[in-house]
Amino acid sequence: MTNEHSDCIFCKIAAGEIPSDKVYENEFVYAFNDIVPKTPTHVLLIPKKHIASLHAATDEDRELLAELLRAATKIAEITGVDQSGYRVLTNIGADGRQTVHHLHFHIHGGRKLGVDI
Repeated sequence: MTNEHSDCIFCKIAAGEIPSDKVYENEFVYAFNDIVPKTPTHVLLIPKKHIASLHAATDEDRELLAELLRAATKIAEITGVDQSGYRVLTNIGADGRQTVHHLHFHIHGGRKLGVDI
């Protein structure tokens, strides 16, 4: 399902071309531990289809977006933060501090979260 974007690091990770510490995967999404975690639990969740950002998603992506949100809850259970609480966020554009232009959600947890995450 991955679209080829030869310069996209997340497309390469989803395709298995770049190793990662996998947390969850299904036909549509891939999740892995962030290599520079900002919280004890910091998982990146990406669609296998290349979408530049949440803002770039179209009506055709509706089911994929639902799959991403459902996967976020599964990842919270897998990582054990489902009971204590967690945060799911995405950055969009330069002012939103998006650095990789492939839609991805950060799943943070493992401690009480402040406004800095």
